[in-house]
Amino acid sequence: MRAPCRTRARSLPVAALALLLAGCGSSQDTLQGHSRQSKAIAHLFWVMFVGAWIVFGFVLALLVIAFLRRRRRGAPPEETSRGAYALILGGGLLAPALTLSALFGLTISTIHTTQAPAAGSTQLTIEVTGHQWFWDVRYPGTKAATANEIHIPVNTRVVVVATTKDVIHSFWVPELDRKIDMIPGRTNTVLLDADRVGVYRGQCAEFCGLQHAHMGFLVYVDPPDVFRRWLANMAKPARPPAAGGAGAGARTFVSEPCSGCHTIRGTAADGKVGPDLTHLASRETLAADTIPNREEYLAGWIRDPQHVKPGNRMPAVDLSATQVQDVVAYLESLK
Repeated sequence: MRAPCRTRARSLPVAALALLLAGCGSSQDTLQGHSRQSKAIAHLFWVMFVGAWIVFGFVLALLVIAFLRRRRRGAPPEETSRGAYALILGGGLLAPALTLSALFGLTISTIHTTQAPAAGSTQLTIEVTGHQWFWDVRYPGTKAATANEIHIPVNTRVVVVATTKDVIHSFWVPELDRKIDMIPGRTNTVLLDADRVGVYRGQCAEFCGLQHAHMGFLVYVDPPDVFRRWLANMAKPARPPAAGGAGAGARTFVSEPCSGCHTIRGTAADGKVGPDLTHLASRETLAADTIPNREEYLAGWIRDPQHVKPGNRMPAVDLSATQVQDVVAYLESLK
C-alpha cells in the first residue's frame, strides 16, 4: 500500500502545477490586456501581487531576526526598549499606513479608468441581452441583429448596454474590460475600446443555470472598413433561398415550429424565443460558442439539441432526415 501512496504524493505537485498553468495563455487571459481599461486592471494586479510578496518577505525576515536575536550582553534595557518601540512604530504603523494609502490611491484610479462611460462619450452603442443560454446582440439605429458574436471597430470607444430577459448573468471580456452584472429589471453599461484587431472570448461570470459553463461569446475587433461592411450586411434581410434543398428547407423552417421561436428577417419567421438567425451562416460558432458552425454540427443540433447542450430551451423537432438536411442547406445559405 505504501508504493501507491508515494506515487500519489509525487503526482500532487505536478497536478497542482498543471492546474496553475491551465489559466495561462488562454483567450480569456486577464493579464494580457488589449485596451486601456484591461491594462489598468492588470497593472493593479501586478502591483498588489509583487507588493504582497515584498511585505511577506519583510515580515518573514523580522520573524527570523526576532527568533535568532539574543539580547546583547551588557546593553541597557532602555536602549533595547527604544529599539523595539522604533521597530513597532516604523514597521507596524508607518510602513503599513504608507503602503495601504498608495494601494488605495491606485485602486481608486483603476476604478475611475474602468467605470461606465459617460453619456455621449462613445462612438458606438451595442445592446446585449442575456438569455438562458445565449446572447442577443443588436446595434441601435440599424436593423442589424446577431447572436453570441459581437463586432466592434478597433480603436473605437464602444458602450455595451447590458440587460437580461430571465436570471442574473454577467458580461465579461477579460482582455478588454471588467465584468458587469446583468440584473432583471436593470440596465448596466461597460466600455469596450480595443487597441488591436483580433478575436476575444467573453463569458458569463455569474452562475445562471445548467448551461452556465456554455454561456460564451466572441468579440471580433475589426478594421473600421471591415466593420462597416459587416454591419451593412447584418442590417439586410435574408436572401431568398435558391431552388433545391435550400428552398425546401426554407419552406420547412416556416411551416414547422422553428419559425415560432426564431426570427429570419425577410420571411414569415418572427419568433422571439431563440436567437435571430437572419445571417446564421456568417457566424463562426453555434449555441453560444459551444460548437463550430459547420453542417454536421448544425444538423446534430437540429436533430437533438438536448444531446449537444442539455437543458437548453430548444425542443427537438420531429423532422425527417431529408427535412433536416434541407433546413441545414437553407440555414447555411444565410450569410
